[in-house]
Amino acid sequence: MENDTQTSTDFILLGLLPPSRAGLALFILITPIFLMALAGNLSMVLLILLDAQLHTPMYILLSQLSLMDLIYVSTTVPKMASGFLSGNKYISFLGCGFQSFFFLTLAGAEGLILMSMAYDRYVAICCPLHYPIRMNRRVCVLLILGSWAIGALNACAHTVYAFHIPYCRSRAIDHFFCDVPAMLTLACMDTRVYEYTVFLSTTFFLLFPSTVIVFSYGKILLAVCRMSSREGRRKAYSTCSTHLTVVTFYMAPFAYTYLRPKSLRSPAEDKVLAVFYSMLTPALNPVIYSLRNKEVLGALGRVTQRICSGKM
Repeated sequence: MENDTQTSTDFILLGLLPPSRAGLALFILITPIFLMALAGNLSMVLLILLDAQLHTPMYILLSQLSLMDLIYVSTTVPKMASGFLSGNKYISFLGCGFQSFFFLTLAGAEGLILMSMAYDRYVAICCPLHYPIRMNRRVCVLLILGSWAIGALNACAHTVYAFHIPYCRSRAIDHFFCDVPAMLTLACMDTRVYEYTVFLSTTFFLLFPSTVIVFSYGKILLAVCRMSSREGRRKAYSTCSTHLTVVTFYMAPFAYTYLRPKSLRSPAEDKVLAVFYSMLTPALNPVIYSLRNKEVLGALGRVTQRICSGKM
């Protein structure tokens, strides 16, 4: 039985894992994925910070992607794990608000960072002579700050609305984090107008970056076909395939989850899809970018050598 001493403003996260052997098996499976995401993204952030040869727009943007993924898994997974292990599924009103805000901020900002990374590669390959001007450090910083700011503004608007509507039904959220659409099902007022706003917001944060990414890589592939250097073509193709893999892993589950009509959505399916963009993608991104990137592997060797020789 849940703790009856909790205040009426608390929410209950029903979670992802059932209180059974199957839930325990899933927990054992999720734990290494979570640790892999933490270790991989933290390593990427530190590696890019410590190695001067990676202080270029491409890798600075990549460090932001890793930082976002690091915060992503830290925002949702620990609370889910503690709820499963302790049996206490309550989350305070304020805690739920912060979780929702950070999740929405990162969801919006990460799509814009992926778009900025695609633009960076487009300029580098298609307009190499203009690269020092069009992707200098100032432009890179503006892209990063703009991604965080737009994501935060969008998150603030949705979070303020979601936490000011009346909840007069059960306060049990059928999810493993405070997902706004899952919360709206508990509201005791008509939220259809706001649901259209969520749809439009999601469309913008998916459609706009996706359009820029497709355009950028379309131009890149056309440019690659005209390259005389086999090594240049190989490197460009590798960059395209790596980035498009990450984009697909991140955006496809989001699009399928939030752009479907409400009548076609189910809490169980939404939770499974959320595992992809909140756990699997953050765990896979560092692996994809490091194993297929000779510069990252080279930087890892240099930093490791410096650590071993005590010259850090």
